[in-house]
Amino acid sequence: MPLSAKFNGLELPASADFHVHLRDGAMMKTVVPTIRAGGCNTVYVMPNLIPPLTSASDALAYKARLREQDPSINYLMTLYLHESISPAVVKGARAQGIVGIKSYPAGVTTNSSSGVLSYEPFYPVFTAMEQCGLVLNLHGECPSGKDITILNAESNFLPTLKSLHAKFPKLKIVLEHCTTKDAVEAVRECGPNVVGTITAHHLYLIVDDWADNPFSYCKPVAKNPSDREALIKAALDGTGKFFMGSDSAPHDISAKKGGTGKTAAGVFTQPYVTQLVLGAFEEAIKREVVTEADVTAEILEGFLGGYGRKFYGITDSSNEKIVLVKGAEAVQESFKGDGVEVIPFRKGQSTWSIQWK
Repeated sequence: MPLSAKFNGLELPASADFHVHLRDGAMMKTVVPTIRAGGCNTVYVMPNLIPPLTSASDALAYKARLREQDPSINYLMTLYLHESISPAVVKGARAQGIVGIKSYPAGVTTNSSSGVLSYEPFYPVFTAMEQCGLVLNLHGECPSGKDITILNAESNFLPTLKSLHAKFPKLKIVLEHCTTKDAVEAVRECGPNVVGTITAHHLYLIVDDWADNPFSYCKPVAKNPSDREALIKAALDGTGKFFMGSDSAPHDISAKKGGTGKTAAGVFTQPYVTQLVLGAFEEAIKREVVTEADVTAEILEGFLGGYGRKFYGITDSSNEKIVLVKGAEAVQESFKGDGVEVIPFRKGQSTWSIQWK
């Protein structure tokens, strides 16, 4: 049975997006109101503002600004792994409700100039995180250099993932925005404390799609068709090792068009993230990567939030529901705010709709 018939009218718990970039200022005010449009009431917020969020007080002040825009969202806050983070900071952050610490290798993506050069100096921090239950979120790429480029940066990072897991087996680790078959296999080879997030856009894209389209360009970049198909199968494997983290990353249109420097890396999916996942599964069925039988309501519920909530140990006390509707909606051409304009992924193309219940 086609998904359009199988899931039209399906009621699910509200989605949870375990990797979002909500920015600050005018961009924040433009983006935050789109969270619920994408079917989500829980978001895991990245800390790479300028300056980065390296203290609980900074993260909580940011959370307050987010709540001013939409207090109905459960914002899960993180810190940026930085030399100022100590075991004492970790323990204090946990006591104040911070959920995780995000690691960015220096220079690999947006606002990562203050990132990590070596993990060894942070071993005492990881020990403290292990002890108090804070999650380590890894941007899994090596900086470019020698034989490392954006095409193999993720695969070259995977030995580091395995090494950290071996040294800190009780530390919960998330390999964020997996893009390769290698990454999927590495996460599967690790124990239950290691999981991976998968974005909506990487379920669609291959290298050809972003090579000539700045609005499909992100870090880590989309790779080969075989990598995309591995992500599709991982998202549907039902093990709970993989769940949705959109890495929705808004940039003003001027930063994406180029001409004044490097094109900003990031794809904006927030207003349609749940809908896009459904569409990606439909396209995968057409390519005969998976079948309609592989896409069950139970697996869909898990990937869209259930698996992530279980891993992070959170519950949705709101009991809010969303209803999936296969209609005639199209992705909006752009989202405009005070002096900013953001182009969403797959603008103008047909998409599923979400109704709140």
